[in-house]
Amino acid sequence: MTDTQRDVLLSIDDLHVWFELRRFGFGHAGYVKAVDGVTFDLHYGETIAIVGESGCGKTSLMKTILGLNKPTRGKIMFEDKNVGELAGEALRDYRSKIGYVQQDPFGALAPFMNVQRILEEPLIINGITDPAERERRVRKVMEEVKLTPADDFLHKFPHMLSGGQQQRIVIARAIILEPKLVVADEPVSMLDASVRVEILKLLRGLQEKYRLAVIYITHDLSTVRYFSERVFVMYAGNVVEKAPVTSLVHNPKHPYTVALMDATSDPDADNALKYRELPGGEPPSLVNPPSGCRFHPRCPKRIDNLCEVEEPQELSADGHLVACWLYK
Repeated sequence: MTDTQRDVLLSIDDLHVWFELRRFGFGHAGYVKAVDGVTFDLHYGETIAIVGESGCGKTSLMKTILGLNKPTRGKIMFEDKNVGELAGEALRDYRSKIGYVQQDPFGALAPFMNVQRILEEPLIINGITDPAERERRVRKVMEEVKLTPADDFLHKFPHMLSGGQQQRIVIARAIILEPKLVVADEPVSMLDASVRVEILKLLRGLQEKYRLAVIYITHDLSTVRYFSERVFVMYAGNVVEKAPVTSLVHNPKHPYTVALMDATSDPDADNALKYRELPGGEPPSLVNPPSGCRFHPRCPKRIDNLCEVEEPQELSADGHLVACWLYK
């Protein structure tokens, strides 16, 4: 199904999320420009991945989508409602339509609650008062995440479960309210390699079964190709490349995306010698980012007297949208 055949679920327009810095006794000291001009649409039933190094703005973007941060500028529209303007009951209703799968499953689960209580909590918060209905939905979602028979797990506490089982409970909690969108923040990065594929297959199966839209946030491009339809590459608060996943993996355009692909681990031993670190050291400060293209201090293909002066426009290159002057 093409994008034009799908209705838009989530629309982000020129989103800026800045956090004020203050010096004790001296007042305002600038801003951390965590998200600085991000625009994209997400359609019903679509999976996208947002990738980039630590500190690129992925988590701040995710928290703003979840309604935990307020936009500094720009808009997030969800089913034609402005998320930044929601409050009270409207905000709670919005959050009930979004499931959240955290990176650290053990840290995401209350240690003093057993599995049944953990899964009932969102139902109670959202006004489902009938115990029989809560019981039915809890058991149904346990089957969905392949933790059966449910009676073997419902009275256990998080520390009694393996890491993979804990993450299945986190996923179950994320989908128990039957959301329209699931945000998965590095959902397999803290799991053993042996269970990562199982968890990704589980998420993919649930996404297809319930036509969920999914935003998959990761720094690991090696998992993106098996999960997402489109990939957005973030660098220093900006999206520098947008492309279909297969095209991006096999033919990245932005120099930063090329470097990310080269730095991605690969199980094929023949590719071991291709591995190299990203060029030019650390990402720039989000308090005082470089002028022009933010990648230019690290870029091996920068154009003198242009890249360091003028911020690149989003340009088209073989079906990709790339913020890079190479494609002017």
